[in-house]
Amino acid sequence: MTADEQVTTDAAGRRQRAAVIFNPTKQGVDTLRTAVAAAEARQHFAPSLWIETTADDPGKGMAHEALDARVDLVIAAGGDGTVRSVAAGLRGSGVPLGLVPIGTGNLFARNLDIPVNDQDDAVVLAFSGMDRAVDVIAADVVRPDGGEETHVSLVMAGIGIDAAMISNTNDDLKKRVGWLAYVDAGLRAIPASKPYRVTHRVDMGRHHRSKVSSILVANLGYLPGNIELIPDAEIDDGRLDVVVLQPRNLLGWLLIWRKVTWENRVLRKSALGRQFLDLTGGKRRSEIVYLRGRSVELEIEGAAEEFEIDGDEFGLVVSARFTVDPAALIVRVPR
Repeated sequence: MTADEQVTTDAAGRRQRAAVIFNPTKQGVDTLRTAVAAAEARQHFAPSLWIETTADDPGKGMAHEALDARVDLVIAAGGDGTVRSVAAGLRGSGVPLGLVPIGTGNLFARNLDIPVNDQDDAVVLAFSGMDRAVDVIAADVVRPDGGEETHVSLVMAGIGIDAAMISNTNDDLKKRVGWLAYVDAGLRAIPASKPYRVTHRVDMGRHHRSKVSSILVANLGYLPGNIELIPDAEIDDGRLDVVVLQPRNLLGWLLIWRKVTWENRVLRKSALGRQFLDLTGGKRRSEIVYLRGRSVELEIEGAAEEFEIDGDEFGLVVSARFTVDPAALIVRVPR
């Protein structure tokens, strides 16, 4: 047995095996099979278990099936929705998740420096990358009819205009231009948006009543286009990052845009820039407020609001509680 083979066998001498969970409606499955076969041979893995997602289950049940088969690695081939669903099934299992991005957003993969435009490199990384324990967000929401649901978020979840923007995104445009379709939806959503009142608190602390356009609860800081919404967000710090957007008018939106595209991305990168922000009160701007903690509770006043997770619409909610599950997921990342 070679040194490489020793790395890919368990204590009983069994060759390691991966499971590939994929959406059969996506293009490129044949090339994916070829890339996986090459990686299996290179890493001395047994032939992988291939499991198709369905319209009713985008991956969670398939992850449970893979775990029941005692695989050593689960590869999610798809967009953020597929990855999130597979991660929900793997949460707390200790079995590593490899990512092969297919789709328009792939925010989770982008934030982890996983190749999003090179399928072969992504497959190689899934088989031979470094294991990293990352946090998961658990979202317990209440629907307008009183129904309760629990969902998982890897990137960020939001209630308000961000969710309305996602629900208004043109699917055909999204297929053609990718994440730029969200810009089109945002330009249409902002003028028609109406702030809502919400009571919120972090870590069971004092209640705050605010009039907001959106509240985002995040695990990661970057949006499409390399926009740094939350500069201090870390995927493995055991904390949630909460962003409260409360612009009063169009000028308020412009100030938010300036903060995330100029202050966060440029000024905060240098000591001189941070000093300038301290002098000008950039950290105390009321249009966008940053909070951090292990949990956050939201109670919406009046009508229910749109809810989204990781760029997918999830309907209307009247309240939500978000908690962090530290180091709950193992992900293969670059060494």
